[in-house]
Amino acid sequence: MVNTNAKYRLSGRNRTKILLLTIFLLTALLFSLDIILGSVTIKLKDIFDVLLNKSDSEIYSVIVKFRIPKAITALLVGVSLSVSGLQMQTIFRNPMAGPYVLGISSGASLGVAVLILGFSDYFTAKSLELLGNWSLAAASWAGAGIVMVIIMLISIKIKDILAILILGIMLSGGISSIVSIMQYFSSETMLKSYVIWTMGSLGNVSSEQLEVMALCIAAGLIISIFSLKMLNAILLGETYAETLGVNIKKARILVFVSTSLLAGTVTAFCGPVGFIGIAVPHIARMIFKTSDHRVLLPSVIFAGASLMLISDIISQLPGSERVLPVNAVTSLIGIPVVIWVILKTRKYA
Repeated sequence: MVNTNAKYRLSGRNRTKILLLTIFLLTALLFSLDIILGSVTIKLKDIFDVLLNKSDSEIYSVIVKFRIPKAITALLVGVSLSVSGLQMQTIFRNPMAGPYVLGISSGASLGVAVLILGFSDYFTAKSLELLGNWSLAAASWAGAGIVMVIIMLISIKIKDILAILILGIMLSGGISSIVSIMQYFSSETMLKSYVIWTMGSLGNVSSEQLEVMALCIAAGLIISIFSLKMLNAILLGETYAETLGVNIKKARILVFVSTSLLAGTVTAFCGPVGFIGIAVPHIARMIFKTSDHRVLLPSVIFAGASLMLISDIISQLPGSERVLPVNAVTSLIGIPVVIWVILKTRKYA
């Protein structure tokens, strides 16, 4: 009997390793396809020739200065939003939790709006650029952090999942109203700067911004790794987790800091990207059939990166000269997953 159980556990571990390897290879393949495919058709042979010879040509500029940074950005966005969604769903014990749904992304947008629009009488668009990329990221973190704290305080008082979700949506709507008022009273040049930011996409991230983005996301991921054991314990209930020696307050602070860094950084440089954070953790649980965060963390990292790369490839409409907003594509992919989660929850309620 013991040998049978050991063999079963070994089989389960092998299945997890095979799935992780498969999704890693899929991510690598999609990363390559995102570089190869685009609105401008370039032959594969020409791409290899340009990369090997590093010749200064239009093809080299398209591949090296645009497509590769855009693919890296898509990878980072998918990873950060998926990990932040996983942490929020666990800490709030809410399957509908996510940076976009609960207003975290809206809070990050508010932080950027305050920086750009709130000081429009004192700054110009050029002086704002001189403040650097870190100022944009810091404003976004502050906005995301404030909303995160509000939602966390609400979740302590109110245990009903639907009520927290509705309050999150209302908070997001209130933030949008505040931003609209700030737009109305801001100067024309700063309003234009903010509108351009809201239209930000994966392809508008500069090399300097990409460096800042990568550093901040790496910091957020490191914090999330340290919180793995605590998140596994919280799944069993906060009371039981405390008996195991888990500091619930510390766990919440770690998730708060990590999510603010991950979701805030993405929003600062790429604008609000919806539904990746809420959809990917459910996809990972469905594929790996586990709630162990030691497995879920790497799985959502690769699944989130893959889904964001797929969205970016679709948004480019390969072979055509038109480009779709990537946020529209992520919504079309994420909404069916959200509907499936709601139907599944209601079925067993």
